[in-house]
Amino acid sequence: MDEQLQRAAEDGDIDKLYARLASNPHILQRIDDTPYANTPLHMSACVGETLFAMEIATLRPSLARKLNHLGLSPMHLALQNGQVQTVRALMTVDVDLIRVKGRGRVTPLHYAAEIEADVLLAEFLSACPSSIEDLTSRCETAVHVAVKNGKLNSVKVLVGWLMRVKMEEILNWNDEDGNTVLHIATLTNQPEVIKLLIGRMNVNAKNFEGLTALDIFYERFQHNNKEEVGKILRNANAKRASSLSGVTGLSDHLSRQLTFSELQDRFLNVLGNGSNTKSPRDMILVVAGLVAAATYQAVLSPPGGYWQDDHSPNTTTATATATSTATAGREGKPHSAGKMIMSGPCLYLFLGYNTAAFLTSACTILDLLL
Repeated sequence: MDEQLQRAAEDGDIDKLYARLASNPHILQRIDDTPYANTPLHMSACVGETLFAMEIATLRPSLARKLNHLGLSPMHLALQNGQVQTVRALMTVDVDLIRVKGRGRVTPLHYAAEIEADVLLAEFLSACPSSIEDLTSRCETAVHVAVKNGKLNSVKVLVGWLMRVKMEEILNWNDEDGNTVLHIATLTNQPEVIKLLIGRMNVNAKNFEGLTALDIFYERFQHNNKEEVGKILRNANAKRASSLSGVTGLSDHLSRQLTFSELQDRFLNVLGNGSNTKSPRDMILVVAGLVAAATYQAVLSPPGGYWQDDHSPNTTTATATATSTATAGREGKPHSAGKMIMSGPCLYLFLGYNTAAFLTSACTILDLLL
């Protein structure tokens, strides 16, 4: 890198920057054309010269994503050196800088989890929610990184955020060895982390060696007087792989018949192909709501309605007064006010079908909403 420009970056001297640009307008472009280089932005981010870093990032935004010869971006370097203000400033230039993959495909989010920079970690997640899906070259999520490095506070932030945005399925993701974060927490004997994870993920997931978290406990800690982890797992109904039955692996899952829920999702997807209006799920939700309302209303106002009076004809005079078919009909039957006029087999059929329709629509609504 140009010596004068390097000195300006280290000193945060913006005037020197523009003086150098005046004498050599293409200097930043030539730096950018170098595949891997320590740019002025790297230098200023490293020492916390935020204003200078922002000036460079404004003039040449692509430099904010460039990696140096160590595989680090300017934001990586700012994090390493505790330059929080510079990190926040770079986020305003491009929020996706949080997802820049450095050496080992480690992003700034992974690194924040590793060094337990909890405030920045929360800000990263809020500013760029999709960054939680990024994986290192070892297939590690940010939660894996935090657990492997024993950073309890980082784990609390990550798990709390995943629960709030309903993305807790990420806790079941596997690293390169097939380990979930629960496997890692058990392997490294972190009971507090395990307590956080219990109830939020599959406690009986197997890694690529076919071991559950409880298997790992028995192999590593059964005879080391570290029973706390074992108690937590057993209380959560964790089992050893040998005692599990049913569908436990992806091959088993793909080999079995489709469930009702899966058939329903497939049906919805077929309906949605080429649709430019509301999604099929929304349309079914509306129809199910209408059916539920109609069947509920049908109970309040059944066909034929309710008797409005009480009637108990005298059996001794009923024959004498039965001078027409009408009086011998429905109106002449004993009845009480408030009871359904419909009776007999028709009533049972109506109640049966109406109840079935109401329950089906209610279950459909719950399934679509949850």
